[in-house]
Amino acid sequence: GFSKQMVEILTRHGVSFSTFDIFSDEEVRQGLKTYSNWPTYPQLYVAGELIGGLDIVKELEASGELDTICPKAQKLEDRLKSLVNKAPVMLFMKGNKQMAKCGFSKQILEIMNNTGIDYETFDILEDEEVRQGLKTFSNWPTYPQLYVKGELVGGLDIVKELKESGELLPVLKGEN
Repeated sequence: GFSKQMVEILTRHGVSFSTFDIFSDEEVRQGLKTYSNWPTYPQLYVAGELIGGLDIVKELEASGELDTICPKAQKLEDRLKSLVNKAPVMLFMKGNKQMAKCGFSKQILEIMNNTGIDYETFDILEDEEVRQGLKTFSNWPTYPQLYVKGELVGGLDIVKELKESGELLPVLKGEN
């Protein structure tokens, strides 16, 4: 019950957090009590420092301090802007550079690898929030999606057209 309350408070405040099930590892469960000098669970840590248990978190929530102590979850739109600008050329696909997980992604990888241009990939199968959110963000319903300097170029069909017209390299270099 206490852990559930803690998760509800953190979620309500939009805090970015992850959890560890102390029942999954008895050594960690006992060791953390000694390490933190805190005998009960749940225990909240921010940047490796113990904040306290549920009672402390409730006090911080009541005083308004919880929002200043805890890191906020990044808004999806901000996260997507950050991802499309992670590298000068960003490819959102099913799979990654080493292994495409669909035919369209495989084809675009072959084209990209033949350009000699350095690029990064993001596997949309690993993150459903990004997979769905990027469709709206880019107003482009399918994958793969290719971005240059944070701007959507398009999907496989567009990349094929650019390649055939000789425009792909200048676009990838940001010379368009």
